[in-house]
Amino acid sequence: MAPAGCKILDIKDLTVEVEGKEIITDLNLCIERGEVHVLFGPNGCGKTTLLMTILGFPAYKVKKGRILFKDVDITDLPTNERVKQGMGMSFQHPPEIRGVKLGDMVNIAMGRKEGKIDERVVELGKMLNIPVEFLNRDVNLGFSGGEVKRSEILQLLAQTPDFLMFDEPDSGVDVENIELIGDLMNELLGREKIPSKRERSGLIITHSGFIMRYIKPDRAHVMLNGRIACSGIPDEVARHIIEEGFERCVKVCGEKVCAE
Repeated sequence: MAPAGCKILDIKDLTVEVEGKEIITDLNLCIERGEVHVLFGPNGCGKTTLLMTILGFPAYKVKKGRILFKDVDITDLPTNERVKQGMGMSFQHPPEIRGVKLGDMVNIAMGRKEGKIDERVVELGKMLNIPVEFLNRDVNLGFSGGEVKRSEILQLLAQTPDFLMFDEPDSGVDVENIELIGDLMNELLGREKIPSKRERSGLIITHSGFIMRYIKPDRAHVMLNGRIACSGIPDEVARHIIEEGFERCVKVCGEKVCAE
């Protein structure tokens, strides 16, 4: 069973199918308010599927289990209702949206109408080294890897959700951009505050763990074959993955090293 006492996200015995294929099986995960968790795992193990399911994308069919958000069962809610309740996500490969300007997208995320770019949007853009002229470009059209990541963070800054999900924020990004993105993730999640004052929570997917140089999560999980195979102290889990690989890390952490 999933651990008790969860205040922000509580996933219980979740099984998910995509196009008739079972990707996630009997998965349990609990994230407390103010906590940030990091999720490791090899490609194809179900990490992105988990985020898409939490956000309620229709192609990801929940066959069993429940998803509770702020103690409310959201398993059957559409994506827009989940976003209204305080979820936000930075996608690894967001689509290009022709005909929609980035500035308009950010205006919408802030609850404002399309049209003139709000001064607050301009200020947020400056924080991410996004000039005003960049806000007039179609969303993600011709963007570099670093520009896509900064665009995604900009939209989250405007949205200010209570629970943030980041899908591979450290992939395809150069060192200069990843440091900037890491700093803004820390700000978004309120990590500069003492633990008892942190309000926002997060779940970060990473294959390399590189993002952990810039943001320190509270707990780490390793996902294998659609399940959470082990959990533990982030630095210990990351070290064993680097030294021994995912499957050996699961064995070692399960035995002694990474348990808190």
